[in-house]
Amino acid sequence: MTKLVTVLFGAALLLTSVAWAQNSQDLPSAPSAIQPRFPGAPAQPPPQAAQPAPPPASSTPGDATSLTTLPPATVPKDTAKDAGQDANQNPAAPKSGDPFPQVYTKPVQPASQAPQNPDETAGEFRIGVDVDLVDLIFTATDKHGRFIKDLKKEDIRLLDEGKPPVNVAAFESETGLPLRVGLLIDSSNSIRDRFRFEQDAAVEFLHQVVRPKSDRAFVIGFDSLADLTQDYTDNTDALARGVRVLRPGGGTALHDAVYQACEKLGSSPRRGPSRRAIILLSDGDDNQSRHLREEAIEAALRAEVIIYVISTNITGSDKKGDKVLLRYAEATGGRVFFPLRIEEVSNAFAEIQDELRSQYVIAYKPQNFDQDGRYRAISIVSPARPNVKIRARKGYYAPKKK
Repeated sequence: MTKLVTVLFGAALLLTSVAWAQNSQDLPSAPSAIQPRFPGAPAQPPPQAAQPAPPPASSTPGDATSLTTLPPATVPKDTAKDAGQDANQNPAAPKSGDPFPQVYTKPVQPASQAPQNPDETAGEFRIGVDVDLVDLIFTATDKHGRFIKDLKKEDIRLLDEGKPPVNVAAFESETGLPLRVGLLIDSSNSIRDRFRFEQDAAVEFLHQVVRPKSDRAFVIGFDSLADLTQDYTDNTDALARGVRVLRPGGGTALHDAVYQACEKLGSSPRRGPSRRAIILLSDGDDNQSRHLREEAIEAALRAEVIIYVISTNITGSDKKGDKVLLRYAEATGGRVFFPLRIEEVSNAFAEIQDELRSQYVIAYKPQNFDQDGRYRAISIVSPARPNVKIRARKGYYAPKKK
């Protein structure tokens, strides 16, 4: 009996297994994923297929090849576009597990927003004519020639074309502005006998006045022609070589040399405020220039250049050249020195150095100002302090309207 039950139980198990296998093959397919799971339920989106893991990047983030390591077909267009947008908005490292590694680059700052050279923007105080503002450099001394350094705006009376200014925008004592200096040395035959000493004095002046990384100077020697022997530099040894190479001989083209130096000073780029000056060693005689004296003076005024002159005429006689030198100095607000002995040339250089570091600048708005390029006369005195003598240029040329 027991044996029979066991046989029947095994047969039942066999039939059950066959039926289950047959039913699993005959069962209908599962309801489509786009159909409701039950009446009234909204259709469901298809399940997102698992994305393959991204291939190992062959470069660091920021490398342009990060996206190109995937086959083009696997990168949807919109995803690539969004990746570029996200990279610009948030330049962070890609998150682990991102299906599409993004290209992360540091945003490039536009050139218009890039920081400028601090030398070109710091302390931008322009010496000259700026639209309707005029900036005037002047020197104040007492009756003994000593510099006065405590003047106030109220001590000054300034007239432009005979009228007081509408307003004074600035009044400052400028003692440490960078210098831009042109050293002009007459190397004509007329100064042959004292040329070596003048070279020595000029070299000593350059070593004392030119400050490295602040001041710049150039050297022009002139006889029949003006010759630039050393261009702009703050290297005093190079400037000294530019003086030493000069040899006396030939005629004198004084006005051409001054004109050329003013053109050079006026056309050089300005990196912040500076003081422009010409130091001229000559006897004032001219027999070779193509430019007239007044043309050279106009060039100096337009370039806002002060001319200091050391006369090489030590005869003591009143020569025609002395009047030429005086005209250059007085028109531009400079000074002329007439050393009676050759040894006094060094003293003249020392006084010029002191004056360049002891000046004032006043910025004002003139009345009836027109940008017509016309010459306008200036006068400046100190009625409150009658013992003070003020030296400045006699006028300026208004800018021309563009």
